[in-house]
Amino acid sequence: MADYFKNPEAIAALDEEQYWVTQESGTERAGTGRYLKNKEPGIYVDIVSGEPLFASSDKYESGCGWPSFTKPIAPAHVTELADKSHGMVRTEVRSAHGDSHLGHVFPDGPQDRGGLRYCINSASLRFIHKDDMQAEGYGDYLDQVEDV
Repeated sequence: MADYFKNPEAIAALDEEQYWVTQESGTERAGTGRYLKNKEPGIYVDIVSGEPLFASSDKYESGCGWPSFTKPIAPAHVTELADKSHGMVRTEVRSAHGDSHLGHVFPDGPQDRGGLRYCINSASLRFIHKDDMQAEGYGDYLDQVEDV
């Protein structure tokens, strides 16, 4: 198992929006994320730590304007915190090792797939295509990715 951590070099390489989202708990504008319409098979990892977060097999079109997933690929890599900002009570989702802000989780996902919607900012993610997973050290997760 790889060691995942808040990587200072990765943070230094972030563009302005990626930094704002991951390090300052920002939110990209709805409908603008580079992975919103991605339908390729693979996994999504934390852009800061590289820890695996979500599989393409668990991604679905929710209509909310951000990539949506029904569950994390490795629950231990995701932490959930109460978020009372903006006059609302929500559940924030962060990467466990990189401590990157990812988005929020809501109880309005597909009921037949657990009922949750992980609403995630593309700016906090890096996509690794199924064909590249083994070479990039994510071969242990290949069985969780279905061809689409």
